[in-house]
This record gives sequence, structure tokens and C-alpha cells, in this order.
Amino acid sequence: MTTLISFLGKGKEAGKNYRQASYRFADQTRTTTFFGMALAKYLNPARLILVGTSGSMWDVFFENDAGDDAALLDLIEAVPQSAVTAAMLATHTGRLSEKLGYQVECLLIDYARDEKGQIDLLDRLANKLSENEHIALDITHSFRHLPMLALVAARFLTRVKNIKVEDIYYGALEMTESDQITPVIHLKGLLDLLDWVDALASYDKDGDYGVFSALLINDGMPEDRAKALQQASFLERVNHVAGACQQLGATFKAIDTHPGLMGKLFKEELENRIQWARKPDRAQRELALAEKWFDRRDYMRTAIFLLEGLITRELSHTSGGYDDHAQRDETRKRLDKENALFKQLDRLRNALAHGKRSPDKEINRLLNDEVQLRSMLEQCFKKLT
Repeated sequence: MTTLISFLGKGKEAGKNYRQASYRFADQTRTTTFFGMALAKYLNPARLILVGTSGSMWDVFFENDAGDDAALLDLIEAVPQSAVTAAMLATHTGRLSEKLGYQVECLLIDYARDEKGQIDLLDRLANKLSENEHIALDITHSFRHLPMLALVAARFLTRVKNIKVEDIYYGALEMTESDQITPVIHLKGLLDLLDWVDALASYDKDGDYGVFSALLINDGMPEDRAKALQQASFLERVNHVAGACQQLGATFKAIDTHPGLMGKLFKEELENRIQWARKPDRAQRELALAEKWFDRRDYMRTAIFLLEGLITRELSHTSGGYDDHAQRDETRKRLDKENALFKQLDRLRNALAHGKRSPDKEINRLLNDEVQLRSMLEQCFKKLT
């Protein structure tokens, strides 16, 4: 079941009333002054949380949906003075809960004018929700800066409590059509967009293509093609470069023809991140992977791919035999003798792979100083490639 969180905006001015509107949902139209109640009747949530300030439209909300009594008069007087208290709201929420058949809660917040108020709102919302809870957000009547905060809140809650945000709703009164029907705008796509931005950042940090698989599946790509990215990432991490290239090649073709909106938007960025697989030969692909892992400060993979790329390149000038272990070892030994920097790289790779102190004092010095280590590897890229 879903918890609906509805933000309340500024109370009405004297002599003015909120406009009634007929909101169009997927399969029905509901007429109301307050969109949140139309949405609540449409979604039939397990719980309704109303979020507002001491000057929000509490009077309008309860006047239309909970009847009129002496307690409402106190609320009507308090709203223009921004003097609404939690005690004033308690009577109305209890009565409305009985009327609707599910729990109604009010969360009284300040105006979130500054960072402290904004963070406090996020914290208080998080405390209202349980792990793995499903929520829907209504931002229709909120103060104009709160929709941005609501978007951040949705992201924050997803991360800290694994909250599932089913949708963000906006009753677009200003878009009312000639037939006097007001459309309901769904803003869940903004969260999907942020998922892609997060995935790009995650990939740039750790180099795992698999973070895009679920997003591409949700965007309509066939599951086998999207999951090829997960397999490519695995094969790359076990140094099976040829296998990773094969998987990425299939993904390139799928991306080129993929019609999904998000995939289309991020197509260029996604392709840029797997361009190494389009290098014309194995040596160039291995050297490109070395640069990729160097950028991510993964120095063991950097040394492995750089060393193997140099050996593969040397073999391409001679007999080929890229996968012949004896030829590769013979080539490595020859390069060790001919080039001191290559020899140092080989010893560095061994020290990184075994995780032990090297008998080479220079290697140990590099392993204790990242600045010096990066400088040495940069020399390898510059002089050896």
C-alpha cells in the first residue's frame, strides 16, 4: 500500500477562495478545490501525510473535507496569522481519518527558507516513514520552492530508507483546457532521469557498466542486450578483454537502435564510456583500459593492462601469437632487458598483484606515495605508449 504525502501551500487571502477544478486522472475525472484529496480518492492510500507550515491552507483543506465546527473557526483565524499549531490540527486529523478509513497525519514544518530548515524537513519526513515503504508525492499546492525540495526528499528517502517513490503528481491548473478539464502531470520521469545521472557518476567512479543494465531494461531495451553490460563488466574485471569486447559490441548495436527516451538522451554519454572496445586492435584496447583504470586510481589494473598492452603491441610487430603464454613471457623478459622503465613497471605489477613488500626499494617507495606512483605510471604512458 502507498503513503500519500501532500504539501500544502499558502492559506487563502480574505475574500478569496481557491478555484474548483476537474482533474483528469488516467481513467476518471474528479472535481475538487484541493487536488490532494482528489488524488487521495484516486489512489486510496494506506496513509495520508499532510505537510504544511503554520500559515498553510489547513482551513481550506479541513473546511472542504471534514465539516465545519467551532474548532475550525480557530483554524480559520490562525492561518492568516501563521499561528497554526499541532494541537489545532489534531482534532481535524482524527475526524478525517475516521471519515476516509485510513490514517491521516499532519506534519507542521517551518518555511524551509534556509539550509537548516530544508535539512530539518528531510529529517522529519524520513522519521515519518518506514524502511521499504511506498510513497506518492503531491506538490500541487506547495510553496514554489518546495517542489525542488520534494524532489531532493524523494531521492534522499530512496537512499536512506530504500523508499519506493511510485510517482510525483502535479495538478496543472494553469494548463486547464477549453473543456475545463485540468490535466494531472506525472513527474516520476525526473527521478528516472536522476537514476541515470547517478549511474553515470557510479560508472565514472568504479567502471562498472552493470549499473546501466536495469535502467536500459526499464527503458525498453531487451533484457539479454541490456544484461550484456553486466557480463562485459565481469569479463573485463577478470581480464578477459576479448570476451568483454564481444559483449560490448552487441550492446553498441542495441544502443544504436534503442528507441527508449532515457537511453536516447544518454546514448552519447554511454557510448563514450565504452569506446575502448571499438579500438582497432587488442593492444590498443588493453592500453585504453589501462588509462581507464588509471583515471579511477585502480593501480593494480592499470599496471596489468598497461604491461599486457605493451607485450601485445610488441607481439603484433613480430609473430602474433597473442595468447601463447611462452611467447608472451619471452617477450616480457626481452622488454625487461631492453627498457628500464618497462622493467620497473613489471616489478610494480608483481608487487601490486601479490600485496607484498618488494625487494626493490624504489618500488616500495612508490607504493607509499601516490603522487610518485602516479608520476611513474604517467611516464610509462608517455614513454612506452
